[in-house]
Amino acid sequence: MRRVEVAIPGRPYPVLIGAGAIAELAGLVEGQVVIVQDLALPPLALPGAAVVKVAAGEDIKSWDGLRQIVDSLEAHRLGRDGTVVALGGGTIGDAAGFAASIWQRGVALINVPTTLLAMVDSAIGGKTGINSSRAKNAIGSFWQPRAVLCDLDWLDTLPEAEKQSGYAEIVKYTMTLDPGMADVGDFAEVVERSVRAKAEIVAADERESGLREVLNYGHTAGHAIEALSGYTLAHGRAVAAGMRVAARISQRVLGCPAAVVEQQDRLLAAHGLPGPLPDLAVDRVLDALPGDKKARAGRPRWVLLRDAGRPEPGHEVPEEIVREAVAEILSGS
Repeated sequence: MRRVEVAIPGRPYPVLIGAGAIAELAGLVEGQVVIVQDLALPPLALPGAAVVKVAAGEDIKSWDGLRQIVDSLEAHRLGRDGTVVALGGGTIGDAAGFAASIWQRGVALINVPTTLLAMVDSAIGGKTGINSSRAKNAIGSFWQPRAVLCDLDWLDTLPEAEKQSGYAEIVKYTMTLDPGMADVGDFAEVVERSVRAKAEIVAADERESGLREVLNYGHTAGHAIEALSGYTLAHGRAVAAGMRVAARISQRVLGCPAAVVEQQDRLLAAHGLPGPLPDLAVDRVLDALPGDKKARAGRPRWVLLRDAGRPEPGHEVPEEIVREAVAEILSGS
């Protein structure tokens, strides 16, 4: 079993990675347990636990979806000494985590991600939340889990399209924080290195006051494209498109080498990313960019690459450069 510590001062927690990691759950929960899980998954065999089944997808990340989960916690009389277990992909973890953060002003949370994207990204770091009517993840809180159990056995039944989507975040870590990961062939090691890359950033900047923004590479345009698709485009595919936009802006603004941009394109293409994109007008994407959480005074702030492994957050970019990059990627070039 591989173990990565998310060393947040005063509140560290483990991420366990490997086949059979779910067996550790019973020893981690305390008090009454409510499992909020994807209804498509088989129930966990955890004696005494209540199970709340919800549909995965962006609909659960809404006020109605949040109310459904909170009402269930109340119906099961979950006390402040209880534990919420989030079992599913990123949308389940985001919504159940937000519910755990506000129910009784905060109860313990254990994340059991079942998709590759959730394992390497959303289940780690304490970001929870739902979407507003205009922006992804605009409503939420920071609420760190007690533990994260990345049981790789869940991935055996994951549809290929879901696996591909998860690789977008792995390529993100490769380009921004761990370029050497491009040469790693062992899958478990790739997952561990991705988790470790995120854990180190989160431990240094839990509340995204600066450094943690590098984890949003590709998400500025990616979130806009995803929201404008009505969330029909998978998050990983949207992020992959956003990374391609950001790389081209990086080349124009910071002089990022063309070879690095080409390497990123190859790594994404190797996993079928980004794939077909929705037919969107460039102006609609540009109009959506100020809704990004990194924006200040209504101006988008970009995470760009100076080189592989050298991300820089906080860049304001002339609109014409952004327009050209977005147009190129939306056209399928």
